[in-house]
Amino acid sequence: MTKANLEYSSEEEIIISTEGEFERTPVPESKLKSWKHFLGMYAGEHAAGTEFMIGPLFLTAGVSAFDLIIGLLLGNLLAVLSWRFLTADIAVKHRLTLYYHLEKISGKRLVIGYNLANGLLFCFLAGAMITVSATAVGIPFNMEMPKLTDTLPNSFTWVIIVIVIGAVISIVAAKGFNTVSKAANWMSPFIVLAFLACGIVALTQLGVGSFSEFWSIWGEGSDPFPGQIKFTFWHVVFWSWFANAAMHIGMSDLSVFRFAKSKKAGWTTAAGMYIGHYMAWIAAALLYAVYLNTSEAQMMLTNGVAPTVAPGPLAYNAIGIFGIITVIIAGWTTANPTIYRAGLAFQAIIPKVSTFWVTIIAGSIATIAGLFPAFAMKLLNFVAFYGFLLAPIGAIIVFEHFYADNFGIKKFYAEKAGLKYNPAVLISWVGSIVLFSFISIKYDIFLSFLTLPAWIFCGVLFMIVSKYIQRKVVEK
Repeated sequence: MTKANLEYSSEEEIIISTEGEFERTPVPESKLKSWKHFLGMYAGEHAAGTEFMIGPLFLTAGVSAFDLIIGLLLGNLLAVLSWRFLTADIAVKHRLTLYYHLEKISGKRLVIGYNLANGLLFCFLAGAMITVSATAVGIPFNMEMPKLTDTLPNSFTWVIIVIVIGAVISIVAAKGFNTVSKAANWMSPFIVLAFLACGIVALTQLGVGSFSEFWSIWGEGSDPFPGQIKFTFWHVVFWSWFANAAMHIGMSDLSVFRFAKSKKAGWTTAAGMYIGHYMAWIAAALLYAVYLNTSEAQMMLTNGVAPTVAPGPLAYNAIGIFGIITVIIAGWTTANPTIYRAGLAFQAIIPKVSTFWVTIIAGSIATIAGLFPAFAMKLLNFVAFYGFLLAPIGAIIVFEHFYADNFGIKKFYAEKAGLKYNPAVLISWVGSIVLFSFISIKYDIFLSFLTLPAWIFCGVLFMIVSKYIQRKVVEK
């Protein structure tokens, strides 16, 4: 989920590795990278802090074994196909960052609006990961863990721990992202092994000795916990497909795959999907299944209270101090680059402020968000909203790339016409968000079900409005 994922640092890793080159020019052939580079990158960056939250949250939504195991298989496959046949295809054709590609279509002013939305959402995501790390740091202090339904901070200890973690992460992100990026890559194998170990230990604790016993952990599903919605097979499929909607159909990973020698590098995203978004999610769900068997959790359920989904205690119960360290590192390696990316987005809006200070600003917003457990406890809803909001921008790029010639409109119109903003982009993006948000609220439809319709609607509307605007200019 992720990164940017929504939790993902890949864009900055590649840009920094080339010393900030090619932000406004196509990547030259001498700088292209093999598929092996992307394989390791995606495998590592999708097994991170968010996975500790998402796996248990599936259980709180009452999923069945079939819904979870088969639904994740299909949803992650659709995500991989989106990266391969849309994102990688366009990236290799033009070899531009998302921001410059979008600027050529929409004009600079609309890119600023996109950056503001992107930066704020990055901050909230980073805040959720600070929350994840805080649940591990708080264990030695016997801190009361946030409940699934908590919105506000529950103790002074919680506030202090979150502020300290947020301050450390923000300062490190502001001072030395290159070192942090390399450290995150070194830690990725450690985190993957920790997820695997957690899953194996949890299976032992649950007394699982066969596949049928493994399947029966979820069985036919259950009623959702208090405050949660019921997830069916299709909820799992569409949510897992669009957990990274901003990155694939939203085209954020154009900035990554512009360095690929071949569009076939898009297939490497399968490593991230099936290590992080399959194995790690299921392993984390198993940790929560162990906790649900305890007398404490059963008493809470009897009293109509949802048991806490705190990653720190869950991992500690499975693999001890190793679990605490893993949760802290997983949250940190997610929050750190996410804060950095938020800082870059804000710097595009206030370019006169240094990278250091915009990153500190982003870190401060993330830390404030981390004080409120709701961002982490409602992560399924937040990720669905994140993809829904940003994915339609990718539709504009996709539809122009594949259908502009057939539809008779000019590509990169803002650049060619010298426009500071292209009204066709604004009308399409805002129009799709407003219309389908209304539908979601009015008819109580799960937001991930509407991401694809909103994406298609935005792309089609962009083509129609562009045709009208460009024809009017020709007539004048």
